[in-house]
Amino acid sequence: MVFGQIVIGPPGSGKTTYCNGMSQFLSLIGRKVAVVNLDPANDALPYECAVNIEELIKLEVVMSECSLGPNGGLLHCMEYLEKNIDWLEAKLKPLSKDHYFLFDFPGQVELFFNHDSTKNVLTKLTKSLNLRLTAVQLIDSVLCTDPGNYVSALLLSLSTMLHMELPHINVLSKTDLIGNYGKLAFGLDFYTDVQDLSYLQNYLNQDPRSVKYRKLTSELCSVVEDYGLVSFTTLDIQDKESVGELVKLIDKSNGYIFAGIDASVVEYSKISVRQTDWEYNRVAAVQEKYMKDEDTED
Repeated sequence: MVFGQIVIGPPGSGKTTYCNGMSQFLSLIGRKVAVVNLDPANDALPYECAVNIEELIKLEVVMSECSLGPNGGLLHCMEYLEKNIDWLEAKLKPLSKDHYFLFDFPGQVELFFNHDSTKNVLTKLTKSLNLRLTAVQLIDSVLCTDPGNYVSALLLSLSTMLHMELPHINVLSKTDLIGNYGKLAFGLDFYTDVQDLSYLQNYLNQDPRSVKYRKLTSELCSVVEDYGLVSFTTLDIQDKESVGELVKLIDKSNGYIFAGIDASVVEYSKISVRQTDWEYNRVAAVQEKYMKDEDTED
């Protein structure tokens, strides 16, 4: 039985940064981690990549040869991966014996709530490699500062959960930066618990720009509440305790904690008993320097 995470979310939500920090954290507590890059547009990876989709197909080549834009090109790449799933299975099979997988996906949200190729790829991998996966959907916490954006994030999360049909955890990322974007209308627990959106509707009604969308907003909030599926946990990827709490949630959702209870206890004890050599800040600094060097060359 093989365990892992699929990391999804809109552009800028921090997926690649998450994979970088999460892979380090899991390695520090004793897991062998294989990061699988399935984003054909991600050519500046801060982590060591075990499998890279660019060996199979590249977005820039697809855009050039097929006269497609970035969105159409990404859809084409996922459809091509689905047709060539044997390539990915062959790459993953040797690693599946003793590795924990992190799948880094593109930020195009259509791939996860109304397009079938990504879902089909994961379904085939689950069956062929006996995978137990959890979908970790990152939502930039800055969206909480605008009620309209927050409602959009709720709808995206709900749609993805229903479409992907996987154990699913919604995460408000970059919570350490949320104070930089203005004051929240409510406490953070209001946005994580998603229990009574009528308060949000009252707040939206105070904005003259949203008056004509009042009924639509009300109906959308009702849909989210009627399903009762959406909630969020918070994450500061630079904080060991924050990452550790998220790992525990993920392990419960995909069954890792029940597959090897004794091993899990040992892993978690490493977090609480001793200081781990957390190198996220150093690696992030190297990535930032790399990006600045690229800009200078351009």
